[in-house]
Amino acid sequence: MSQKKVNKKSKIILSILFFGPLLFYLSLLTGTHSYTKLPVLTENINSLKQFEDAEDHSFVGHVTVLAFLGEDVLNYKTNALNLNEKIYKNFYGYPDFQILVLMPVGTEEKVAQLRKELGATSDIEKWYFVFKEKKEIKEIFQSLHTPYLMNEVNYSPYAFIIDKNGNLRGRNDDEDEVNGLLYGYNAETVALIHQKMVDDMKVLMAEYRLALKSNKREI
Repeated sequence: MSQKKVNKKSKIILSILFFGPLLFYLSLLTGTHSYTKLPVLTENINSLKQFEDAEDHSFVGHVTVLAFLGEDVLNYKTNALNLNEKIYKNFYGYPDFQILVLMPVGTEEKVAQLRKELGATSDIEKWYFVFKEKKEIKEIFQSLHTPYLMNEVNYSPYAFIIDKNGNLRGRNDDEDEVNGLLYGYNAETVALIHQKMVDDMKVLMAEYRLALKSNKREI
């Protein structure tokens, strides 16, 4: 075999060794199967749509963090501050993102005070406080079909991720849950919000970004 052929063969082998792994890596980045979707735990929560009206902000078409701060909202303002710091500030720039808090009628003044505290460090235009009768709030909470309980003043420590179709998203393989199902995130604990909820929000946002890119390619 001539020296010229040997050199040509060596170049081909080197090219394969160099570009092969690179092409494989790029295929993973562009593949539609190279990410994990955030599981749906409760489908089509009808009561969320049922209690919407002209003055409320719609669940449909939004990625919503849903919370229940109850009558003693100022006693549980840490929950809102934790969500503001770890979730709101990270995802505020996403066009369809919102935090929605269902509050009992009669807490308007307390909520106004909380809004001032939140607004001291953030532009809170995507924070929504919706006032409902206690019975309505309880019905919405129960329609999420979680093992959690709401106390007598309509408070729950948990914040929930609701997708654009009104489905409850969460985890079905959480190592800290007996059955692996994580329906909501305890907002009293900033570490849990930081370690789990932030990651899960990123997964859901990535899911929608990928779906948008796929739709554009099809068009």
